[in-house]
Amino acid sequence: MIRKGRIVIAVALTTLGLGLTACNDGEDEATGQESPSASAPASPAPSSDSPSAEPSDDASTAPSGDVAAPGTKFKVGDRAVLPFTYGTSKKGTVAVTVTAIEKGTEADMAPFGDKAKGMTPYYIRMKVENVGGTDLSYSSLRLRGKLAGGAPTGVILIGDLPGKCDSETAPRDFTTKGASYETCSLSATKTDPIAVASFEEGDAYSDSPVLWAN
Repeated sequence: MIRKGRIVIAVALTTLGLGLTACNDGEDEATGQESPSASAPASPAPSSDSPSAEPSDDASTAPSGDVAAPGTKFKVGDRAVLPFTYGTSKKGTVAVTVTAIEKGTEADMAPFGDKAKGMTPYYIRMKVENVGGTDLSYSSLRLRGKLAGGAPTGVILIGDLPGKCDSETAPRDFTTKGASYETCSLSATKTDPIAVASFEEGDAYSDSPVLWAN
């Protein structure tokens, strides 16, 4: 049975279950931990010189071991090799292939409650491969949905939609080179369509994310 999603306010994300809020800080986040303070300052809006969501003509799949530089633009279906850190003890290199940015229906958002009315979900489907061969078991990786041009959606989501977009963790045997699994990141918008998937993990990529677009 799917539990009804909870609504969270602004940046005070305290629930471990499903939840969402429309916020003014322009960031699309998922978290299962309590924010240090509900009055914490909002993240600064992206600068006007943020990279365009439209993939450049020379964007291509990075070969195994060739880590994609911050700001690299790919097309959906391309494979990007990326540095990855999970928690304080797991670190390695993964390859991410975005296989689809799929539009759902407003009805799919029912588990999030009345405040989800008017929102359209998007499912970012991906394959994650262990390239470095380090122990990344039980880790999880999430991509963020962006509007065309790289603008944020303005919606914060916590959780997933079972049967529609399942956020999977890496399996126990995700410890060797070539091991892989498939997962889904959930985003939603009340405005323009989500057209971009964004990798923003780590300081370098938070400032200049790797992007995938159709």
